[in-house]
Amino acid sequence: MYLNPDLLPLRDYHKAKKLMWDPRDLDFTQDKTDWAGMDERQQALIKRSLSLFLGGETYVTHDLAPLLVALRHSGQHLEEEMFLTTQLFEESKHVEFFAAVLETVVGEVQDLSEITGENYRVLFEQELSSALNALLTDHSRAAQAQAVATYHMIIEGVLAETGYFGIFTALRNRNLMPGLIRGLELVQRDEARHIAFGLHLLSRLIEEAPELQAPTQERINRLLPVAQGIFVEVFDPFLPEIPFGIDLGEMVTYAGKQYMARMNVLSRATPAQT
Repeated sequence: MYLNPDLLPLRDYHKAKKLMWDPRDLDFTQDKTDWAGMDERQQALIKRSLSLFLGGETYVTHDLAPLLVALRHSGQHLEEEMFLTTQLFEESKHVEFFAAVLETVVGEVQDLSEITGENYRVLFEQELSSALNALLTDHSRAAQAQAVATYHMIIEGVLAETGYFGIFTALRNRNLMPGLIRGLELVQRDEARHIAFGLHLLSRLIEEAPELQAPTQERINRLLPVAQGIFVEVFDPFLPEIPFGIDLGEMVTYAGKQYMARMNVLSRATPAQT
């Protein structure tokens, strides 16, 4: 059989085709009305959050391709390569979506240099970029594991999941900005596949090379407080009462739960039988 239909990457490749969505189909009419009715602090938080989401999605769109290169050179994993083509496409759609909300509803995309803190810059400009760019010349399992731990486990599995959850819940509970809410639902649906793929790939790498488990866990553990620090940076200007009743402590705790869920899966990876 040329393709293995039982592999998760191929199953999720087919899901990506079936669950196709277009950011241009979202209706932001009510969002504009809701935006106009928000106070200055509420608007500032939404604008700041969406600009950081857009920046993050842009970074990951820039940096994912080297993983596809590494998988190609390591060989025998066509199903994984096929899935990654859908993830590249979906990351681009996420950029399009957040740009559309900011331009159509908010009317402004904030300059990242004005709103990012040290943790955000370290994670995206240093850790993500270096880990993924290394794959252009180093196609080893070890390099792949470091990249996936950074990209899929921390940035998508902890940071993005928690950030989207916080804004999504705050607005949905108040029946605000339905176009943004629907888009976030669709983005999160995509991200669930991406995270599942990352867990699949890391588990495969660890099964093939058990010595990778410790350094992979070490990298995830090292980057977790960086991701959690980003939430502090985002919400600190709005303390002590964050708009929409968002609780910073709950956000950090939620991020920790996402981390534990990923680590529990990785801990079950076992050496491949020979």
